[in-house]
Amino acid sequence: MGVGGTLEYLSDLMGGGGHGHKKRKKKQMQTVDLKVRMDCDGCELKVKNALSSLSGVKSVEVNRKQQKVSVTGYVEANKVLKKAKSTGKKAEIWPYVPYNLVAQPYIAQAYDKKAPPGYVRKVENNTAATSGTVTSYDQDPYMSMFSDDNPNACSIM
Repeated sequence: MGVGGTLEYLSDLMGGGGHGHKKRKKKQMQTVDLKVRMDCDGCELKVKNALSSLSGVKSVEVNRKQQKVSVTGYVEANKVLKKAKSTGKKAEIWPYVPYNLVAQPYIAQAYDKKAPPGYVRKVENNTAATSGTVTSYDQDPYMSMFSDDNPNACSIM
C-alpha cells in the first residue's frame, strides 16, 4: 500500500466514512493505444496537448511514423478516444497486434498494407474458423509422429 492508500485508509478510520460523501471508485492505471492520423509536427503537437489536458493522464507518447499515440494514466479508453477525435483527426483504438501472436497472420482479415512493420490487424478467432480453410490440431502433429507409445510411428529409421 502506497502513501496515498495509507492516508486514505487512515482518513476513513478517523472520519468513519459516513459523512454524506460518496466514495468514488478509483480508476485503474492503464495505457491506451490509439491510431491517430498525423502528418506534421503541428498535428502531433495538437494531439499531444489535447490528450495531456485530460484529467488523470500521466504521460502521452506520440510515434508519428507508426501513427500511434500511447496515453498512460488513470483514464478510460472511450474518453481518450473522444478527446483525440475532438482535435479533428481521424482516430481509433490501436487495431494492430504483433504478427507472431496471430495464428494466421496473412489471411485476408488480418493482413493490412497500412499496418506498421511487424504488425497485423487484430482479428477475432471466430472469423478464421468460419472460413473453413483453417485446420487446428489439438497437439503438434510432429510430436505424435515420433511417439514412444506407437512402435510403428517412426518408419524412417
